[in-house]
Amino acid sequence: MSLWLHGLGHFHPENEITNRFLTDLDIGTNQEWIEERVGIDARRTVLPLDYIRETRNADPAQAMEAALYTHAETGRRAAEMAIERAGIAKSDIGMLIAGSCSPDMMSPADACTVAAALELEVPSFDINSACTSFHVALYMLSMMRPEGLPEYILVVTPESLTTAVDYSDRAAAVLWGDGTAAAVVSTRVPSRIEILGNSLESSPAGHDKVIVPSFGHFWQEGRTVQMFAIKKTTRILRSLRKEYETPDRDLHFVGHQANLRMLEAVCRQCDIEESRHHHNVVNYGNTGSAGAPGVISMRWNEWTDRDDVAVIGVGSGLSWSGHVLRFGGTP
Repeated sequence: MSLWLHGLGHFHPENEITNRFLTDLDIGTNQEWIEERVGIDARRTVLPLDYIRETRNADPAQAMEAALYTHAETGRRAAEMAIERAGIAKSDIGMLIAGSCSPDMMSPADACTVAAALELEVPSFDINSACTSFHVALYMLSMMRPEGLPEYILVVTPESLTTAVDYSDRAAAVLWGDGTAAAVVSTRVPSRIEILGNSLESSPAGHDKVIVPSFGHFWQEGRTVQMFAIKKTTRILRSLRKEYETPDRDLHFVGHQANLRMLEAVCRQCDIEESRHHHNVVNYGNTGSAGAPGVISMRWNEWTDRDDVAVIGVGSGLSWSGHVLRFGGTP
């Protein structure tokens, strides 16, 4: 079944957590340590910097109250950009799907609060697959009957993972940033961008390797997850290249924005040229499910009619997923 992308949007909060800021927290880290391990220079956060400095975010429950933005607000901002780029009206949206590593509330769904912020009265629900939530939403839609869906569907992935970070834990503090991505997609209305080769796999045996507990701090088995991400991303990328790479088109790679060192390892194993590898993790950190779509959104006006973009996600669960965005002319 065909699935088309009509518009992408993104939003990042203004407050910036630099490596200097983390060094000044005196948690045993510095620019050289961070650069060597993850290659991240800065991250954005919904939290006031003074709050992080004074509390180290010891109580994630209080972080929700301290946050300057809700998922409803970040979702609204990213969604409005995606809708404008799609060239449609808000009233054309017939369904809203959201997904996040750390939803604002257990209930209602983030999708409902984002829809309310957009003043939309449409079916709204969450798909929670952590960092692969965006991919899983597209995968699910690709398997559904077109006649059973509205013409335009909004997919939103709001992430505020810094509210779950223990800022006395240097391993977690250096990784995470906040951001939101949104996409207008359709199974019924063609656009210049077709979504091809949707795939999804999971290994629930690894469910305990990455955890964001309710009102607790993020934790992961770092090296195990890093090796998992490299292995699965490499495998999906090779598969997508074999299926869709052609001499007359340019194939680009946008992976899960876990950290720069992981992405560089994939590029080395798959012989991806630096000019074909796109990322924002250096300046925005790991923004969970908003990472890869956010990269593509930030380059929205740069893609040409001969570009194919292999988009790959990995996440807790454990899960991994991929697809190709094929840019073409006006349908």
